[in-house]
Amino acid sequence: MTEHTASPSLLRGRVVTPSTAIPDGVVVIEGERLAWVGPAERLPAGLTAPAPSDLTLLPGLVDLHCHGGGGTSFPDAGTGAEVARAADEHLRHGTTTLVASLVTAPADVLLARTALLADAADAGVVAGIHLEGPFLSADRCGAQNPADMLAGDPALVRSIAHAARGHLVTMTVAPEVDGAHDVLEALVEAGALPSIGHTDASAEQVDAAADRTFDLLAASDAARSERPTATHLFNGMRPVHHRDPGPVTACLAAAARGELVVELVADGTHLAAGTVRAVFDLLGADSIALVTDAMAAAGMPDGDYQLGPMAVRVADGVARIVTEDGHAGAIAGGTAHLLDVLRFVVTHGVPLVEAVRAAATTPATVLGRRDVGALAAGRRADVLVVDAALQPVRVLRAGRQVG
Repeated sequence: MTEHTASPSLLRGRVVTPSTAIPDGVVVIEGERLAWVGPAERLPAGLTAPAPSDLTLLPGLVDLHCHGGGGTSFPDAGTGAEVARAADEHLRHGTTTLVASLVTAPADVLLARTALLADAADAGVVAGIHLEGPFLSADRCGAQNPADMLAGDPALVRSIAHAARGHLVTMTVAPEVDGAHDVLEALVEAGALPSIGHTDASAEQVDAAADRTFDLLAASDAARSERPTATHLFNGMRPVHHRDPGPVTACLAAAARGELVVELVADGTHLAAGTVRAVFDLLGADSIALVTDAMAAAGMPDGDYQLGPMAVRVADGVARIVTEDGHAGAIAGGTAHLLDVLRFVVTHGVPLVEAVRAAATTPATVLGRRDVGALAAGRRADVLVVDAALQPVRVLRAGRQVG
């Protein structure tokens, strides 16, 4: 991660807060913190506002689900430098808080990768660790290796949590897998959030798991958040049928009750724009976390890549598994940065304030982080400056310019 100490103390432009967009606002930075945020005309005495600007100031974005970027994959990284390279790719595009995601793999590999990512979390390179598996449905494996998927094993959860040294944020679990309920309990005991995903479960099975998890979190003093999550809603889940609603409708209903946060990979590949708009209309931004599900090809050209044990080929910016006969298979994660996802959502009709809340504020609440995710006094000075086309102009993390 490359950063420079020089940064301005005041920034001016359209300022997006969790509740509104201030047409002509100022953000005041003192050290690593935001000291004041508000309209330029109300700037406290003694401070001189910069010249008016047509730029827009956003909070640093928060990605809860990212497998890599810049040519490097977290599931395949063997050194801290590789982890930092992937994180830096997203940092330079405005993601100032990033959770590193692993994929299903043998237990010894998961433990080794978790320990490596825990070192990166200790160093502030990543904000935590997400395991996408191994307790998933082989019928909904997506880009993951079904041969490495396991029945629920709470002892393995405890071993992973020990290797994570407090940095295990979340784990994706299919509720119908044998032993899943024991896994949910072990995750909450470890201070991690269960996430429903890669599942072929019935709506009733998802209802039971979501209710159980919500109750466990409510009773836990170590819970990061009161709400579990759903891993990339729609993707890796049985499609909706009007006589067999399945996991999607159950997750939507739980989120509508305020008992779940749903991830959306709203990159134009994983979901249609109409689907994204419908979820925003149904749930609102406080129950949605925009994510990238990015893999090594984020920020890189088309070509061949790796995602854990799976070979991936990227063509026209879309990553797909390479099948045994050499053809393109299931979508294998994303190739976008979170700012690209935000831009797609806004371009297709979601108001900017709502989109930013889903890309920063809501995921910060999932992490239990009150210091990031919004332009508000007292929070860490993570600022993403963009132009009228929502392209990045500059990024500040903890008040320091990223370059």
